[in-house]
Amino acid sequence: MLQVVGLNAHYGDSHVLRGVDLALASGTALGLLGRNGMGKTTLIRTLMGYVRATQGQVLWDGREVTGWAPERMSRLGIGYVPEGRGIFGNLSVRENLVMAARAGVDGQRMWTLDRVLATFPRLSERLSHGGQQLSGGEQQMLAIGRALMINPRLLILDEATEGLAPLIVAEIWRVVSEIRATGISTLIVDRNYRAVLAHTDRAVVLEKGRVVTDGSSAELAQDPEALARWLGV
Repeated sequence: MLQVVGLNAHYGDSHVLRGVDLALASGTALGLLGRNGMGKTTLIRTLMGYVRATQGQVLWDGREVTGWAPERMSRLGIGYVPEGRGIFGNLSVRENLVMAARAGVDGQRMWTLDRVLATFPRLSERLSHGGQQLSGGEQQMLAIGRALMINPRLLILDEATEGLAPLIVAEIWRVVSEIRATGISTLIVDRNYRAVLAHTDRAVVLEKGRVVTDGSSAELAQDPEALARWLGV
């Protein structure tokens, strides 16, 4: 479904992504791992059109979409939960969710307002609250719920559990499992590599903007030498 071929990106004179290749099949989950500053968020932002690729291709269902604007990428069926959440603090919980609602590219509406609220009961209790009134964990739930309201084929989660209390973190991973069970593909970046490997089929590890390993999540989880070398654990 998603393929990246020889992707390069720069921030000014800084060469951040260096010939990245990866592929994500429909209905599967891919973990994107690496130490801080190795290019994970830049890769996602380049895929989504927030950062301009200087070389290489991004393909969606075999069609080149390199450099498409973020709103065009969203219309392909890609839900993006950015690091920092990006909710609208001056809108209510209901407004944040409803503004994103639309049918999927296949015309189906698997994820409705009612289903999102059933998945995140805390949000149903705070529908009239402004986004800025929510706790960090509630804001994260809202960000994920909003992404689901577009009925995506692919959900990208960038550091969805960062800075959250353990109980909220467990809740987020529960929801990730539920999302995967519906057949939505997922691309997950998170500092908790063990949780990422437990919730994905395959994992790609970046080191200084290059892919250093790409394979089974289960196999990587059982390879302490590789984990120590590339993730420092």
